[in-house]
Amino acid sequence: MATKISLKAKGKTTKKALTGGEDDGGSSPSTVKMLKEWTTWTAKKAKVVTHYGFIPLIIIIGMNSEPRPSWFHLLSPV
Repeated sequence: MATKISLKAKGKTTKKALTGGEDDGGSSPSTVKMLKEWTTWTAKKAKVVTHYGFIPLIIIIGMNSEPRPSWFHLLSPV
């Protein structure tokens, strides 16, 4: 019985790895890669800032509203 050979690469593959490591010469692939990395980094940082900054933002907005609530009324769930 003949075995079937799979040509699929495991893990992350890039166009550069599939073509044998040769670059086309332009700076466009590195610019696109850098833009994607920057966008990913920015999205991750924005997620952390949103996660830890949401409740303090609500408290600051609540403390600057009229009538001014006390800390107990602001932080209590009732």
